[in-house]
Amino acid sequence: MVSDTYQSIDRPSEGLYKEKGSKFISYAFPVHDEETIKEILTGIRKEHFSARHCCYAWSIGIGQERYRVNDDGEPSGTAGRPIFGQIQSHQLTNILLVVVRYFGGTLLGVSGLIQAYKQAASDAISNATIVTRMVEHILEIEFDYAAMNNLMQLIKEEQLEIVATQFDLQCSIQIKVRSARIEGIKSKIAKIEGYQDLKIVGE
Repeated sequence: MVSDTYQSIDRPSEGLYKEKGSKFISYAFPVHDEETIKEILTGIRKEHFSARHCCYAWSIGIGQERYRVNDDGEPSGTAGRPIFGQIQSHQLTNILLVVVRYFGGTLLGVSGLIQAYKQAASDAISNATIVTRMVEHILEIEFDYAAMNNLMQLIKEEQLEIVATQFDLQCSIQIKVRSARIEGIKSKIAKIEGYQDLKIVGE
């Protein structure tokens, strides 16, 4: 069975690495969408407008389905890839790692850059708290009013979280269900007399 849990960080953290006068300031952020990533990157670039480079890597999705690396002017493969390597080695996702470099006047070379960006990214992760999260979906159930008691009993028995309700002649309720349990819950709901429809409406 495919896992419905993943590892990420619980809150933003920072790190720092210095080498031959260059300063590498690193940031780690928990993220869930690319729009948030763009906003964070814009804010960091404004804050560090005088920095030589603002390199990053990010991953989104339980299987790292979406990811990106960016060297921001550094030699190809010397910044974004080492940063992303730390995301992979710590088995994280839904995370953005940014490393801002202030040039110290001495060239580090390819291997020096790879090491610096790797260490800076690693420091930000080491200063974060890694947490295990579940992949959950919001199910919306439509049903007749007469089915309410049986449905609420099922929700109580299965210890499901109610997100929203609308009780009228035609009723609907939204519940949060972890991914691995969805098919089983759907099957039980479908057996309730008065049940009309069920669909996934969000995460």
